[in-house]
Amino acid sequence: MKFIIIYTTNPNLKEAKKVADVLLEKRLIACANHFPIQSAFWWKGKIENAKEIVSILKTKKENWEKVKKEIQKIHSYEIPCIMKMDVESNGDYAEWIKKETK
Repeated sequence: MKFIIIYTTNPNLKEAKKVADVLLEKRLIACANHFPIQSAFWWKGKIENAKEIVSILKTKKENWEKVKKEIQKIHSYEIPCIMKMDVESNGDYAEWIKKETK
């Protein structure tokens, strides 16, 4: 089975937890990790700096489209960052992800 990590940014921890909770309730992800970061990016013609929260979401590869659509529905950003990375895992952890997601 193939697994992915989905990397997404959020304006604050409250929203990051809200997004993760929706995905967990729907069993689209097995786990979410949240990290504070300092971001610099181009937005509407100028460089912006912001404190954000990165969420790393762990799931099966076949859940990518569902997770992406769900994040787009509930995220407050006009253009949310939603990126996926293909990953491999140790066997026990892979089994756990399979067991915890639909």
